Formats: sequence, structure tokens, C-alpha cells
Amino acid sequence: MMSEAEVLFSITKDHLDTGLRGFPVGYCTTSSVDPLLGLYYGGYQIADLAYKDPEEIIYLLFNRELPTKEQLGDFKKELAKHSKLNPNVIEQLKHLPKTGHPMKWLMAGLNFMGMYAGTSNYRTDAMNVVAQLPELVAAIYRIRSGWGDTIESKPELGYMENFVHMMNTPNATEHFTELMRVFNILHMDHGGGNLSTFVGKAIGSGQEDMYGSLMGAMSALAGPLHGMANQECLRFLKTSLENVADPTDETAVNQYIDKLFETGGKLYGFGHAVLRVEDPRATVQYALGEKIAPYNKLFRMAVSMRKLGTEFLKKQPKVSNPYPNVDAVSGSLLTSVGLLDEEYYTVLFGLARCVGIAAQIVYDRLDARAGKGTPIIRPKYVYSGPKR
Repeated sequence: MMSEAEVLFSITKDHLDTGLRGFPVGYCTTSSVDPLLGLYYGGYQIADLAYKDPEEIIYLLFNRELPTKEQLGDFKKELAKHSKLNPNVIEQLKHLPKTGHPMKWLMAGLNFMGMYAGTSNYRTDAMNVVAQLPELVAAIYRIRSGWGDTIESKPELGYMENFVHMMNTPNATEHFTELMRVFNILHMDHGGGNLSTFVGKAIGSGQEDMYGSLMGAMSALAGPLHGMANQECLRFLKTSLENVADPTDETAVNQYIDKLFETGGKLYGFGHAVLRVEDPRATVQYALGEKIAPYNKLFRMAVSMRKLGTEFLKKQPKVSNPYPNVDAVSGSLLTSVGLLDEEYYTVLFGLARCVGIAAQIVYDRLDARAGKGTPIIRPKYVYSGPKR
């Protein structure tokens, strides 16, 4: 009988051009995804971490342990010391075309950060970029949306509390801060093989600096099959509401689902590359939604789809995971607290995910292989062109 390693590395032609799915290529020290149990950060289930301080989770991802009370206090002070964004970055943002998608702005902002403040030290730059991202993203919101001048950072308020302060969102509800804290934690990391993380680590393997690596990672995140999926899911819910007046009317929702599939449509927000159960991050958000948006029609549609969409997909052949993923409900909650422009939702995803990617890049470059770091990524492709 072959060992697990031998089975994992038995590659046939059927495995080619399949996106490297399931092939182990390295170690991830920050998080893991179990098909049946879901996402873990540092060995802790995500549901047990969702309502902690975001700074606790940042500390966990970088140090592989939750902080003590004293360590957390010191870490918050350390983040605050690194939190001042170079003012030249904000000035450069003011010259960007407002027609560009906000993710283009995030990529440009990371590039500007590297130009003006990069140190070429992965650990230092990781701390700087994580501490300064809330100011960068808040500035992108305010400048691109025409909300007025940027607002001075007050890191003593707390990581996401300061972000909310700098955003000063015109339509924000009383639940805005609570959702931002939970949303941020849920999206910080997701193993090493998701596209944005893998791309960032691959770029870093060529010894590009932290900022360039994260810029590439955010380019990967911006695609509709990855981070932009939350936009697509919200649009799906809005379209559903245009066809079903009462989202709690299960008969009407079922009829809409049947019609949708008859006309070649699909349910957005279901399925996952690894999970074979409901995404625990979605489970956390459904519960939070019942608290902060119980009567919001978009959220109620998401809840109906959670039940009826799953029941429908279970009856379909070749559906390996008929359950909701994190994107199925996040958009409806963001809308419910006053963030009405879904184009920014992927930027919020990026604000969170850069934390986990930065932590993984630090490991790859400085800690892996007894401090030698991982080698440059160089997979083999099999030639299949014409033979002369």
C-alpha cells in the first residue's frame, strides 16, 4: 500500500490543467481548512474567534498563539506606532481616475506605500502595511466616492474602530462597527492555497518586497471567481428580489429558483473548492444578521436561499457542495449597515486578507526551511504543442 505522500504525488494526465487543486506544495502556519469542520486560525475554529478584537487575531496569525492581556495591550500600542500612512500616498490617490474599480485603487495604494515607505525588511514591512491598511482603505473610500477630505487617523480607538472613524460613512447604522469587526476577522486568512494568498507567496518567492507581493495578491483577489464573488452574490440577491416581492414566501422563492435554472441561470454564493459543509464563516454571519438586520429584505432573501437553494442543489447531480459559502450573505449585511456601493466590498475583503497573506509571506521568506526561506516558485508545465 502506498503512503499518503506517495498517493498525493501520483500525478496523471487527468491532473493537468486543473488549477493544482489538492496538490500540497508547502506548509501554512497560520490557518487551515477542513472539508467537514471548516476554517481554523492557529488551531482555533473561526466561530470561536469571530467576536474577539481584530488585534488579537492579527497577533495570532503572526505569532501562532493568542495573546495574553498584557501582550495584547503591548501589541495594540505597537500597531498604533506603525499606523501612520505616508501622506504622499494619499496625495497620489487624489490623482487616480475615479472610473477605475476600487480594487485598482487598492493595488495602486499598496504600490505607493512601497515606493514611499518600503524598508525591504519583510517583518517590518508586514507590520507597517497591516497597521496602515485601515487608513489607506478609508482614504480610498472617501476620495473615490467624493465624501470629502480624508479624516485623521486615531489608532488609539482600536484597529477597526479607527477604520470606521476614518470612513465616517454617510449612511452608517449603529451596527456598522460590529459588522466591520466580525467581517474583518472572518476574511483575514484561509489557508495557503487560495488564489490571492498563493499568488502573493509566489511573487514573494522571487524576493519581491512585501508591498509588491501584496499588490499582486490583490490583483488575484479582484477576479469575479475569488474576492469579487461577494459583489456577484449581492447582485444575485437584488435580482431575486426584483422577481420575488416577499423573500419569506418559500413557494415564490422556489418557483424563482426553478425558473432560474430552466433559463440557464445559477445560484450564486453556494459551493466551495474545499468545504463540503456550510461555510462556518457564513454560519457566523447568518447569526449576526438575525441580530443586526432581521427585517432587511436582502438579508431575508439570503436566509431563504440558504434553506431553499441548498435543498434544490442537493437534488442536482454532480453537486459536491450544495451549501452557502461566505459570500452568500456578506453583501446583504454590508448593505444593511449603510455600505450601499458593492464595488467596495472586495476592497474590504482585501483589507482583511492582506493580514494573513503578509503573515504567510513572513514565514516563507524568513522562517521556512530553518530560516533559509522557500525557493522561488517554479512548477513544471508539460509541452503539448505540435511536434516537428
